[in-house]
Order: sequence, then C-alpha cells, then structure tokens
Amino acid sequence: MNMVTLKTAIGTFLGNEDNNAYEFLGIPFARAKRFEYSKLIEKYDVFEATKMGNSCPQYRQLYPNLDSPERLFYYREFREGLTFNYDEDCLNLNIYTPVNAKGCPVIVFFHGGGFNSGSNSEEPFRGFELAKRGIISVFANYRVGVLGYFCHEKIEEAFKRNGNFGLDDQLQAIRWVNKYIQEFGGDKNNITIMGQSAGAISVQYHCLNHDNEGLFNKAVMVSGGGMFPKFALPKKASETYDYYHEMIKLSGCKDFEEFKNADIKVIHDSYEAIRKIRKDSIYNMMPVVDGYLIKDDIDKLIKDPLKVSYMIGYTNNDMYAAMMAYIGNRFAKDNGAYVYFFDIDQPGDNNGAFHSSDLRYLFGRLNTSWRPFGNEHKKVSEMMMDYLSNFVRNNDPNDEKLPEWHKTDRDNRKVLCITLNETKMNKTPYLRLLKNMLTKGEPKA
Repeated sequence: MNMVTLKTAIGTFLGNEDNNAYEFLGIPFARAKRFEYSKLIEKYDVFEATKMGNSCPQYRQLYPNLDSPERLFYYREFREGLTFNYDEDCLNLNIYTPVNAKGCPVIVFFHGGGFNSGSNSEEPFRGFELAKRGIISVFANYRVGVLGYFCHEKIEEAFKRNGNFGLDDQLQAIRWVNKYIQEFGGDKNNITIMGQSAGAISVQYHCLNHDNEGLFNKAVMVSGGGMFPKFALPKKASETYDYYHEMIKLSGCKDFEEFKNADIKVIHDSYEAIRKIRKDSIYNMMPVVDGYLIKDDIDKLIKDPLKVSYMIGYTNNDMYAAMMAYIGNRFAKDNGAYVYFFDIDQPGDNNGAFHSSDLRYLFGRLNTSWRPFGNEHKKVSEMMMDYLSNFVRNNDPNDEKLPEWHKTDRDNRKVLCITLNETKMNKTPYLRLLKNMLTKGEPKA
C-alpha cells in the first residue's frame, strides 16, 4: 500500500493507493453537538485520510450482546476481526476512486443497522472493485440510536424541527458530495444514493422529499425498498415524547439539559433499561414525521416520489421475505424500477440468502469472508457489479454481455432472478418466500 497526495480547492488529502484505486478514509464532512443538527465542513488544511474514522457510539460499544444468536451471526458476517473506535465526532466519509479519476459517476452509500447501530467501516463497505469499473463510491457515517433519533419539546423550541439527526446527517453527506466530489474526480451531476436495510429505507425517505430535487438522480435500495407496512411507518415526532421522557427518567437525569450533557454510558444505560420494559423501542428509535425531512405521513408521500431512476433488491430469506418482495415490487410497479431477486443460498451454513447477503457480491468482497465461496459465486459477483456500475453510469444496468434486465412496471411484473446457474427475468416466488419467512426467521450463528 502506497500513500497518495491529492491537492484540492478545499485542502490536501493524504490517502492510500491500493488494489489499483485510491482510498481516502475518515474524512469529516460535518460536525454536530449532541441533539443538534450538523454543520458542513468546507475547508481542510492537510488531512491524513489513511485510516477509518470514528463510528457513532451505539449499544455494541458497551453491550455487545453476543449471547444472541442473531447478533453473533451478523458480528461474524460483517464485523469480526475489525477494530471500531466510537466517538460522537463521527460524521465522516470513506471515499474510493479510480486512479487519477476524472468525471466519474458517484455512489453515496448508507449502511444498515436498524437505525440504532452500524458503521461505514464494516465489511463489505469497500469500493476497490467498483473503482476498477470507473465508479467513485462514498460510504457515509451518520448518527444512530438515541443520538440519531431522540425527540423532545426542547429540540422543537430550539430548531423548529425535531429528531431525525441521523437522517439529516445523511442529507448533509449528500450535500457535501454534491459540492466537493469533483475535487476527487467525481461528476456532481451523476450521483446515486444507495443503502441497505435501514440505509435503504433512509434512501427512500430522501426520495420522498422534493426539497432534494437535483442533489442526486438515481437511488438503489437493497433489502429495504418500498417502505414497511403501516405498523412500522414513522410516527409524528410528538408521538415519541413519552418514550423519551421515560428514558430521561430511567437515566437518573432530572431534565433534558442534564441528559443532553450526560456521559455516553448514561445515555446507553437508559436505552438498555427502556428496551427491557417497553416493546415499542424499534418504532420510536427511527425517523419521524418532522415536517422538514419527512414532511407528511409516508402513505401520502409515497404516491409522489422524486422522478429519479430506481433499483431495488431483496433476497430469498430477507427479513419478512415475502413482505419485502411485495412492497418492493409494488413500488417498482408504480415507478418503473429495476428489481432483482437474489436467490443464492450462502455456502457454509443453512441460513439461505439471508438479509443483506447480497452486499458482498455487489462490492466484490467474497474473498474477505469466512464462507467457502467458489468460482461460480465470483462470476455472479462480477455480474452484479457490472449491472450496478452500468446503472450508476447510464441509468440502465444492461449491456450486451449481461442477461437482459427489464424494468418492473405496470406492463411487466417480472423481476431479475439471480441464481448460481442462471439469471433471467421471472416471477417472484411469493409462496416460497412466505415459507422462508414463517420457518427460517432471523439467521442463526
């Protein structure tokens, strides 16, 4: 690995040259105080971008919960062997570019983690293989959990908006890329936002806000496109107040100001405490209807998304597999999206094509997994990276070397079904996905 120096109009960045690509790590794009909205960073002196930046403080930092089979599974899948540093100064980007990039299409990617965990430094979030295809990829950190989605009357008084700090961080990352990616060889007029799981849901929220017109022109949603059914749609910010009032009480703090300035362990202890006594934590610890980033009920907004190009993906054992496919296909039908169904059971265990198992294929990271992937898996990965690169570059995933992929819309209800032996347009096997949803559940270690 060699060091590379990139001089730009906003500062000098020292990065890594590796795998025939440039890697600039941990670049801060914004800063924010706790429970306040972030402000963009627009000037740098000399920044050493050679190592991963901080991750947002989260329960994993203090409560690994590795006794849980599901958590242990995903730890082994995406985190084992990696080192994570946690700090509230965590809004940073990892940028991967072709060598001497110029005018390259750009992906801005948001990780998953149920809105309460995750990091841009997890596997397989590396852009080396896409860089070989002429694509710049930017992996963004954003605030999660209590730090990302806390709501309170005092916040409303101060900012005339509430909660959604994590969602706002994502939007700030998109704005930063839109303003400065040309300094790294990117095309500001060809930006795709992409996310997985909670990151995919976030991408869709951004696509339902017409204030974002012109910031990006394509969206890719992996294992999370189409919106959840009604029971999991965002609440109004004010409807979460009682939850957070109870959290403050459990923390031992006397009021919002004391909680805002408390040690991070106090924050996480209160979250662990309320999780044990309330079953609605997942529905409170997520984006809310704030009238600003999410302007109205999603049921209304979903009828008028941004007119950008869409790609949606789901797997054969995704979370709520049949439901994920149904809502993704429904959105595609109304908006003409390219949809793929990833139907490759992963080697090494009996968890099928588990939630987000397609990530390693999309970023060409099969070689860094413990799983015994063979050449046939690597061929699929190459194909999926080609599809993604074509879509990002041209709004169309097709080329003459790949199986033809048609949009799913009102005239065509089929999707691209990806298997080890064949990739072709076909109907989604809802009955099999329903069986998977009812019998397999979350993957187990």
